[in-house]
Amino acid sequence: MVPRSHSSGQLCLPKKRADTTAFRSQSHVSSFITPAMSAGLAKTSSSTSSSSLAHMWREVQGCNNWEGLVEPLHPFLRQEIIRYGEFVTACYEAFDLNPKSKRYLTCKYGKKNLFREVGMGNSDYEVTKYIYATPDVNIPIQNEPSCGRWIGYVAVSSDDAVRRLGRRDIVITFRGTVTNPEWISNLMSSLTPARLDPNNPRPEVKVESGFLSLYTSNESDNKFGLGSCREQLLAEVSRLLNRYKGEELSISLAGHSMGSSLALLLAYDIAELGLNRLDPKLDVPVTVFSFGGPRVGNSSFKERCEELGVKVLRIANVNDPITKLPGVLLNENLRVLGGRYEFPWSCSCYEHVGVEIALDFFNMQNPSCVHDLGSYIRLLKCLKRDQVQKDEENLFNRARESILSRAQNINMEPLKNAASNVVNLVQSQRTEFLKDNTILGLMNSFALYILL
Repeated sequence: MVPRSHSSGQLCLPKKRADTTAFRSQSHVSSFITPAMSAGLAKTSSSTSSSSLAHMWREVQGCNNWEGLVEPLHPFLRQEIIRYGEFVTACYEAFDLNPKSKRYLTCKYGKKNLFREVGMGNSDYEVTKYIYATPDVNIPIQNEPSCGRWIGYVAVSSDDAVRRLGRRDIVITFRGTVTNPEWISNLMSSLTPARLDPNNPRPEVKVESGFLSLYTSNESDNKFGLGSCREQLLAEVSRLLNRYKGEELSISLAGHSMGSSLALLLAYDIAELGLNRLDPKLDVPVTVFSFGGPRVGNSSFKERCEELGVKVLRIANVNDPITKLPGVLLNENLRVLGGRYEFPWSCSCYEHVGVEIALDFFNMQNPSCVHDLGSYIRLLKCLKRDQVQKDEENLFNRARESILSRAQNINMEPLKNAASNVVNLVQSQRTEFLKDNTILGLMNSFALYILL
């Protein structure tokens, strides 16, 4: 349940699948928080959460596939998801789409001022490089110049952040689709071998051709032009890993929509080339936080990511059509029959990678919100409030049980009835509120089904 500015919204548990690699939580953590306790927790959370996070950052980054952290959503994990989502939001806020501006299709601000200008001055991260991507697509009718577009940035945590987070964090973020060539790239929707490791091409590992093109294309017509998105990123990641060698490190990649696809391609590329292997016994964790991301590759791509230890946490709205693309028909659900027989076309089926956190929200007045990154983050920020409301309901139920039990023990039927009536009256006020939101949610789900 979310504030009334949304027509409906809730957190859904990940669907269980027959696939043996699918995530299943083995731990259920219950809590009991009164309104007074909630106020106290809010005051102390900022001072205690960071120090606690420093001791369990590897679990939050997915070293155990987030087992026990998703059902229910652990507060540290929720905190980190929101934080990385806000890093991606900065990409949108800083992207200059004014054709009259000198910075058109690039970032509005310099690297030193980016976080301050977008209201994240206290992030304790330093931007080290801006990333540009060149869509290898020619559109006959377009006013946009054929050049690299600013698509994200690389940043590294400060010394102060290292103490709070427990490690030096290299974060790489990507915005989603904005320009026309990028939309065309997204619509290519055909699988092609990735072949990112020249020493072992692995032709069975296939990814969507449009995403791969955006990742690997450069300004080939201009000898002074930009290198590919891939070349820029691998060079900067290698530089930072070498600079901070000897420290506890993590590589965190975050993206929305098309950006999550680039994040996953980069994560696979880093691990496949072994850039994150600083010595034979130490691999720097590589984690992708995907917001509203589409499928990227086939089953071999998924399996290879898992073999390499790439961790992917997909935050997906169940009403978001982008998360169902590409592979609306040929996907992981139509690859194997009865868990044993693999169809001939299985190598052409797209598959999602990683663990899913399913959200559920829709706004009747603004259907496009189903894919909006801001809506994703706002709902995640509301989850704590929803938990408090559920705990308040538990409080009422426990109070009623206690009062009724005591009344029954001393055989005071009038007191029993009176106590029951009082508690029921208070509870009924909450029930009416919940009913209104439940009915509204059902109406919105039906409307979304009609729209799609």
